[in-house]
Amino acid sequence: MLSRSLAVFDIDGVLADVTHRLHHLRARPQRWERFFAAADVDPLLEEGANRLRKAQVDHDVVYLTGRPERNRRLTERWLARHDLPTGPLHMRDDYDYRPAREMKREVLRWLAEEHEIASVLDDDPAVFRVLEADGWPIELATWLPHSSTLQDAQENKGRT
Repeated sequence: MLSRSLAVFDIDGVLADVTHRLHHLRARPQRWERFFAAADVDPLLEEGANRLRKAQVDHDVVYLTGRPERNRRLTERWLARHDLPTGPLHMRDDYDYRPAREMKREVLRWLAEEHEIASVLDDDPAVFRVLEADGWPIELATWLPHSSTLQDAQENKGRT
């Protein structure tokens, strides 16, 4: 049961370095299953992990990721392997292909019905713009340069 205000963290590009698997999205046709399967070996982004650990002092941490639900176990194992809490983990439904900004806005509104949102950390500029315009306390993660390939996947393919 979550009792404190929430610090909401994205995973890809905030905690996990996805650059080694972007070639699967540049391929034609795009290899989505290989892209997600390779997430198991993502390097940890220390800046994001340090911010998460710092947030845990005063807040309950939750994850809000565009990864599909079918990757839940892989994601939980990855978090545990890096000594990060494994949940609560809010993921995209397997057949939800909306832009990340729409999916994340909906989940954040739902979370806010029961909890105060203290902070949101995301690497997607489109998500940042929408949530900032809504008045959420959001910060854009900039320690991993945002990829146009990943942005296309998040916004036009509704996949991550």
